[in-house]
Parts: sequence; structure tokens; C-alpha cells
Amino acid sequence: MIWGQNDGRAIIHIDGDAFFVGCEQALHPEYRGKPVVTGGERGIASALSYEAKAMGIKRGMPMFEIKKICPNVIILPSDYETYSLFSKRMMAIVRRFTNLVEEYSIDECFADLTGLRQSTHKSYTEISQCIKDTIQKELGISVSLGLAPTKVLAKVASKWQKPNGFTVIRKETIPNFLKKTNVEKIWGIGFNTANYLNNLQIFTAWDFINKDFDWVQKKLSKPYQEIWQELKGEVTYEINTEEKNSYSSISKTKTFTPASSEKKFVYAALLKNLENACIKSRRHCLAAKKIMIFVKKQDFSIEGLEAKISRASNNPNDLIPIISPLFEKIFSEKFLYRATGVVLSELQDADKIQGTLFDAPILLTKWQKIYEAVDIINNKFGKHTMHLAASLQAHNLEARFDAVPGREQIVLKGELGRKRLGIPVFVG
Repeated sequence: MIWGQNDGRAIIHIDGDAFFVGCEQALHPEYRGKPVVTGGERGIASALSYEAKAMGIKRGMPMFEIKKICPNVIILPSDYETYSLFSKRMMAIVRRFTNLVEEYSIDECFADLTGLRQSTHKSYTEISQCIKDTIQKELGISVSLGLAPTKVLAKVASKWQKPNGFTVIRKETIPNFLKKTNVEKIWGIGFNTANYLNNLQIFTAWDFINKDFDWVQKKLSKPYQEIWQELKGEVTYEINTEEKNSYSSISKTKTFTPASSEKKFVYAALLKNLENACIKSRRHCLAAKKIMIFVKKQDFSIEGLEAKISRASNNPNDLIPIISPLFEKIFSEKFLYRATGVVLSELQDADKIQGTLFDAPILLTKWQKIYEAVDIINNKFGKHTMHLAASLQAHNLEARFDAVPGREQIVLKGELGRKRLGIPVFVG
């Protein structure tokens, strides 16, 4: 398919197919074509192969249920270190072709190919196919790729045919795709916004872009106005090549199995999420002015509450007195819970925290030094080497599962506990 001058920019979106399982199958070819599930270390499915999906297995499903549905399923522990290495190599392959690459997540990226036809003597379609083939040949994983004039359209294209698909959307073919794309499938439009649009008789992306801009401005906020423009083939989202180092919020959540109504355990799981969120905020020198907690019940319904923080903080000991009464309000022993979560928001520079009139400066300095020491120890010997005593039950739950990724069974010189060396992954 020839890319004409009227088609504008040539943006690709590359999306890994069942990425975590794909990495396992690349390292273990004997798993190909079989139902494979990762998450053995947690007791619930975290990722699954397309063969497993075809059997009716879903993410978050307990392993004992999975074994009933599919007795021959291959259950593996999640090896996030290895998946991260595959991701880095995949991004490095894309950068051989263009330096305009945006790493959107561990298994997907955007890249701008505009202007490369002359230097490569290839069409944009040929360059895209070459990137796709190189990833598959060198890493042994499959990806789906979309080529389009904008990021939002490229995302539509990459989802069009999975797995192992390659779809091209040119400006003249935009209607063909958007007429068959429901609004809830558009990148950036969530469940609530999709329902709102449905109530306005907007059911497809084609319905959406056929509204004039004045209507869109009156009915929707700026992010959705930008999506409207992108769907029409007008670039509003540039490729962001910078590594992500700023956050509007930090969230941490964890599903556990079996579901529990034990108050002490569910609270311990919540505190473990709090620790993780605070660790990340300290790593990026951020502190939160607002905190939200939530619990997910066995029926997947969610309850949550949020509170303002008088002084921005990234210290769990500051935040526990705030979230404890919130937890008391939303927890009930009548229900089984399967997950907890914490969201830190209204983030600001931690170096510019101003205390209140009621703060003791000496105590604040003391806690700051304590957590500086905790971070040094955990960075050296592994995350959660030191943790809150109140979160011990949540840490012990993970220790119940003896499934260990292969990479963690081999300790090399210079490695301690969870502190690992970044060993490159080579696939023959």
C-alpha cells in the first residue's frame, strides 16, 4: 500500500502479543501452541497465552480454577526481570530504524518513520514490516503493528488484527476502520466516557468524528478534543522520546489469593501497597498531598475513600494514621476481598516540603534519615528487605508459593537476594 503525500506523518505502534508468555515461549519453544499461564508465584493468572484464552481462562483467575478448566495447562512463575530485558532489546531494535521512539509500556511503543523512505529506499510499509520481522527473528516473540498518520489511529491499527497482525490506516481509509470501532475501544476513552458518549448517541469512532468541533468543545474536555483531532488524522500527540520521570499520581495495587475476609491480613496487604507507593515516590523525589485507598471484593466491586494530607509526605509512618480510619470505614468482615490499592496524588517536589505549625522539625528530620537508611539497605539487599512489621502477613503470603523463575534460581557474583544484574537475553 503506497503512502501518499496527503497521508501526512507515518506513525507506527508496536504491541507485543501476550508479551510475558511470548517471552517464556521464546526461551522454551516446547511451550509454543500450548495453554501457558504465568503468575504461579502469586497463585493467580497474571498473563496467559492465546491458547489459554481460548480455553476460557482469564487474568486474575485462581490457579485451582484454571487447572479444573484446563488440566494440561502449563503454569509458570512470573519472571519480570527477563521480560524487562526482552523489552529493552525490542526497543533497541526499533531504534535501529528511527531514533524517534516512545516507550509507552513494557510491551508497546510508538515510533515516527516520517522521512525515512529516501534514506532507506523503502516504503513506510516495508520499513514497518522489516521492524516486525527483525523483532520476531532476533527475539523469538511476535508483535502486532499498526501504521497510521497519528498515534491514536496507529493504536487502532495495531489492535485490528491480533496476534501477529500488521494493519495500515491511510487518511483515505480512515472511515473503513472507524465505522467498525466502538468508542470504548479508542485509546484514551474510558468506560465512563464511553457510556456518556453512548447516551449522546455516539457509538462508534466514526459517529464521534462526524460531530463538528464546536459540539466536541461544548460536550467534552480538552483530552477528548485532542482524540477527536487524532482520529481525523490530525497530529496532536507528538512522539515523546524522553524517559518517563514525572508523575501526576503513583498507584500500587496487588491481587492476592485466596480471597480473604481476615481484617488483619487485608490491612497488611494495603500497607504493603502503601510501602511500594512511597518507595517509588521517594525514588523520584516526590511527595503526596492526597491519598486514596481502595479494596476490591471477590465480586470485583470496588470501594474506596480519599483524604487530604496536611503536609506533603512520602513516609508510610506519616500516612498510616490517615489511611487507618479510611480502612475502618470501607472494610467489612461480611465480604471476601481479593485486592487492595493505594493512590498517591497531588505530587510535588519532596525537597520543597513545608511543615505545618504543628510539625516537630526534629521528628521530621529523624524520619527522613530513617527512610534514607531503609532505601539504602533495600537497594543493596533487595526490595522489602526492611519493611513495616504490620505488613508482614502480606509478605508471608508471597513466600507461600515456591514457584521461582529460572533466572532467580541462579545467583551470580555481585547479586544478592532481589538485587540482580542486568544480563542480556539471547534467543537463538
